[in-house]
Amino acid sequence: MSDISARRARELGMDRPISRRDFFDGVAMVASAALLAGGRSGSGGTTSSATTAQAAGAPAGLTGLQGGTPAALGVPHALRDGRFWQYAGTPEPTGESYDLVVVGGGISGVSAAFEWLRREPGARVLILDNHDEIGGHARRNEFHPEGRGGPLVGYGGSQSIEAPSAWTPEGKAVLERLGVDLARFDGYFDRDLYARHGCHDGVMCDRETFSADRLIRYAPGVTAEEWVGSLPIAEQARRDLLRLYTSPPDWFPGLSRERKEERLAGLTYSAFLLDVCEAHPDVERFCRTMSSDEWAYGTQAFGAIDAWGSASGWDYPGFQGLGLDPGRPSRFNSPSLKKAWGARDLDVHHFPEGNQALVRMMLGRMIPGFAGSATMDGVTTAAFDYGRLDRPGNRVRFRLSSPVVSVRNDGRPDTATTATVGYFDGHAVRTVRAGAVIMACWNAVIPYLVPELPAEQKQALSRAVKMPLLYATVQLRDWRAWQRAGVRRARWTGAYWCVTELDHPVSVPGYSCPREPGQPVLAHLVAAPCQSELGPAEGAVAGRRALLRTPYSHLEYTVRDQLTRLLGADGFDPARDIEAITVNRWGHGYAPEYCRPWNRFYPDGPFPAETARRRFGRIAVANSDSVPAAYADAAITAAHRAVAELSA
Repeated sequence: MSDISARRARELGMDRPISRRDFFDGVAMVASAALLAGGRSGSGGTTSSATTAQAAGAPAGLTGLQGGTPAALGVPHALRDGRFWQYAGTPEPTGESYDLVVVGGGISGVSAAFEWLRREPGARVLILDNHDEIGGHARRNEFHPEGRGGPLVGYGGSQSIEAPSAWTPEGKAVLERLGVDLARFDGYFDRDLYARHGCHDGVMCDRETFSADRLIRYAPGVTAEEWVGSLPIAEQARRDLLRLYTSPPDWFPGLSRERKEERLAGLTYSAFLLDVCEAHPDVERFCRTMSSDEWAYGTQAFGAIDAWGSASGWDYPGFQGLGLDPGRPSRFNSPSLKKAWGARDLDVHHFPEGNQALVRMMLGRMIPGFAGSATMDGVTTAAFDYGRLDRPGNRVRFRLSSPVVSVRNDGRPDTATTATVGYFDGHAVRTVRAGAVIMACWNAVIPYLVPELPAEQKQALSRAVKMPLLYATVQLRDWRAWQRAGVRRARWTGAYWCVTELDHPVSVPGYSCPREPGQPVLAHLVAAPCQSELGPAEGAVAGRRALLRTPYSHLEYTVRDQLTRLLGADGFDPARDIEAITVNRWGHGYAPEYCRPWNRFYPDGPFPAETARRRFGRIAVANSDSVPAAYADAAITAAHRAVAELSA
């Protein structure tokens, strides 16, 4: 960090040792034969990638850089760049044969195995994944503060069972099979905990956007006139923003409801503010990150029609005067907004570890001895034996740190009855035989794994560009400074992390969330690296490239820096109060759904995902890209569809 003085680094606690694995650029690593020979750098030396998770004992307890690490991405990047096979050697058959091989061990992949076994209880199933942890993006972060009776558990990816009343039938069926009683979450989630301690939402007008950092608190009962007047923006911007909140006109007078919606569908929310409302540029800058947390891109890419459909509280002002019907969505709204329109159960259905709980519950039912408990009440506190995941005697096996490198039908696709799957185990390419294969990995990687696919299908698969996303989980000594600051969540207008917030206050049997400000707590930060001014797809690619070049030291610095800027005036000391950091890097994060103004074929079609997910002989496609939608129930539904196609 040459741009950070030693003094500033000490003030931020950068000299405090935090356990983490060294960060290396994945593309640079994969160019060497050493990576393909199984080397992985870490604080303890070099180990085989196939045994790292078992050696670690509990992947959830790892800190530093997790998720899409160089070790997880090195082989996929080598395949992409055409450099893998020059180092890999000749594939070696293992002699193993399975009824089903699943490529990808996230929610969709594990759901596919779970559904396959429901249909064929005696089947043999192998799940292969490139990560060192189960669940894909559904990752658990676990910390052990001194003096606490048990761990602090947080989520590092897929977070909540959002709007379960609007879930797909397949998603609801899985919840029912797992015994997830949604009504009980109301008692687990203490929605008023932080408010009882005087902590509320706010927005940090940061120096990256405006003249200086200034925290605006949305205390109960505060009016727009009260807080808008304190924003560090131009006076004209204050007047324009206040008008948008309190008395916006009909921007499209004389147009029908349908024509107004069509006009909004052709605009981003930023363009709506600047070109239609003619608001001061400071207004657009203030609103720019309103969509970043949920959609992984800012309002320069977020559609105005979806901003209208999402408007509530202090988010997305300016639409009240249009006279549009709030009782039903527009035909141009994104699929997820249409699906959950009017739902009132959006955010209380949350395990402490997020949706990895669902993955653990499914695997606990499929793999003997893996889970101490696979019930809703016991999954968070249960012990898990990762050594049980890949035992030869198991009907279901889960092989971590084993990126798949080839999938081929054994014969012509229209007549093949089996397929061969090759994966890299850290030393060599091994192959297994499969009666069927479900590709529950990213769409964009499938053409490199299944080179015989039709050109049209390859092109459609390649169009699924996922949004990069970062989730940081930080163990704090306590949350007294948050209480003194009067904030529990803050949106940032332009800093690296767009959201900083205290963990959801969720308690389950045997696990209690921190209830007093003097207790250790977890904080979460979200960053959306997409360069939104380029649009979702091009912005995602540019943002992902920049993310892969960003060293872990800088990510850690920005975490410490922003927490200090938010809370330093209220006694927060990063060197003392930050006890551990885990950064979950998801360079290929959210599956972006079809939306306006970027997908002109939406909502009428035809849709690239329909071509991309076509069955190819004994190979079917699942994953959230195949829907596309970045929600757990979408991933489950895609898995069930793939199983049905192969079972037909």
